[in-house]
Amino acid sequence: MKVCSIEGSTFGAIVEGVRLAGLSDIEWASLHRTWLDHGLLVFPGQHLSRDEQVGFARRFGPIEKLGTGEIVPISNVTASGQVRAYALGEWDDVMKVIVGNMSWHADSTYMPVMARGAVFSAEVTPDEGGETSFADMCAAYEALDSATLALVEHRAARHSLQYSQSRLGHVHREGSTYHGYGMTETAAPLRPLVKVHPETGRKSLLIGRHAHAIPGMDPEESERFLEGLVEWACQPPRIVTHRWSPGDVVVWDNRRLLHRALPWDMSRPRIMWHVRLRGDEVAEFAAAG
Repeated sequence: MKVCSIEGSTFGAIVEGVRLAGLSDIEWASLHRTWLDHGLLVFPGQHLSRDEQVGFARRFGPIEKLGTGEIVPISNVTASGQVRAYALGEWDDVMKVIVGNMSWHADSTYMPVMARGAVFSAEVTPDEGGETSFADMCAAYEALDSATLALVEHRAARHSLQYSQSRLGHVHREGSTYHGYGMTETAAPLRPLVKVHPETGRKSLLIGRHAHAIPGMDPEESERFLEGLVEWACQPPRIVTHRWSPGDVVVWDNRRLLHRALPWDMSRPRIMWHVRLRGDEVAEFAAAG
């Protein structure tokens, strides 16, 4: 197994010389340590089947079911093979979620148990655009000035997919083309702005598009503060952008990183497959109080 750190960044590595569908226990133990060290692992040209992708994801622990199963498409293509309407004003709810995910976020922070991470693969990719960017919130926390550190250290924010999607005019209704995962949650968990990683002990910023309504701030002040923090945090050398090729697999640590999709010509198909790793029931739990 060959591990090459991503040059010029605070995190991430490209891993070659290993077959994810047939890992030995020794290879898995080494790979897991590498994942915790780097936060993001890129495996070019794996071409996993759906069952192989789920099987690899189970090595990390329980899978978070996203309404329709253990593995779901993140795609602008319908089950019948048609590209969804992409013109402004014609988006269905699936497209609104895809567009929403072009803003920095962490997965399932709006659920009682936030995700541990994700195993993501590419089946069909556009010729241009459609990359995925990642941002290192451990490095961002460690780079905070003392004044901002004092502001975030003991504060929290609500997290809600309803809130973040409402900014795109997305209100979930019965019969929606989106299956509703996260959009039917009526409670918004309160999560600290500074998260302690349960396995490495490192601190990171827990922010992104789902975060809002910091207690003690008025809504506009909270929104300005959180948006400014994301803009500052998601800058080089704390970002990595992966240009997808069919067959690539990426695994990221959701407890350390934010991510976002980049735009592409949505008349072109993009089919990705997502398995979300369920977080620890204790470490990642946040009650909506």
